Amino acid sequence: MEQANMVHSQLPLRLPTSEELPCSDDTPVDNELQNHIPNLLLNTLDLIWRERRDWFFGVDMAIYYLYQEELQPALIPEGFLSIGVPRSTSERGRLSYVLWEENEIPPVLAIEIVSQNYNDEYKEKKEKYAQLGVKYYLIYNPDYWQRDQHQPFELYHLEQGEYILQTAEPYWMPEIGLGIGRGRGTYIGWKREWLLWYDREGNAYPTIEERAEQYRQKTEQYQQQRAETAEKALQQQQEKIVTKLFSLGLGLSIEQIATACNLSPTEVRVILGQL
Repeated sequence: MEQANMVHSQLPLRLPTSEELPCSDDTPVDNELQNHIPNLLLNTLDLIWRERRDWFFGVDMAIYYLYQEELQPALIPEGFLSIGVPRSTSERGRLSYVLWEENEIPPVLAIEIVSQNYNDEYKEKKEKYAQLGVKYYLIYNPDYWQRDQHQPFELYHLEQGEYILQTAEPYWMPEIGLGIGRGRGTYIGWKREWLLWYDREGNAYPTIEERAEQYRQKTEQYQQQRAETAEKALQQQQEKIVTKLFSLGLGLSIEQIATACNLSPTEVRVILGQL
């Protein structure tokens, strides 16, 4: 009997799979920004890291993990970033983010957006993200920061198991190779303050719409330059023909030269220096 108990204690713990776990808590968001802000970060990241396949950005997705060998209630941030995991796991995609299915790799960044209904982002959730080992924890509170007696942008760095509030913004995260901060931009036709990714020099990466506008402007500029170049080349060719016809001494009148070159008589006289 004693031997049976010892063997039983050594059996591996049977953990539920992502197929068996809820993908979220089905709690509706308070406002549309809680979806738009993380989706903007995801869409921009997809452009920045288009060639990379070793990252995953979850939006309103449950994170399941163990703490002290016990399964914890799901954490569901508005957005989170993990590095060192497959970009996608199947055609169906992830149902949730389950650490024992992700080689025990926790998110490197978690983002909570404070809404009208306070959800303990500054206390209990912060403690849980520290337990999980999330290196950067960002609380974005654009509308209720005075109510909560905090700043609208608070980014915490995990140091020896404790979150330390950082003061720089945008804040550079070397483990990610990106900075994050607030900035005005246009997304889904909405110009306002957003959370944006930044490069090492502190320049914000443009949104999809801003990239499209930049491409449109460059295309128009290129087409205009091509048109101006073509027009200049045609003008030079016409000048050569007019000068040649006049120098041949064929007795052609200004009007005849103009007709042959598809020009007005005045334009021909300007070329020949007669005006």
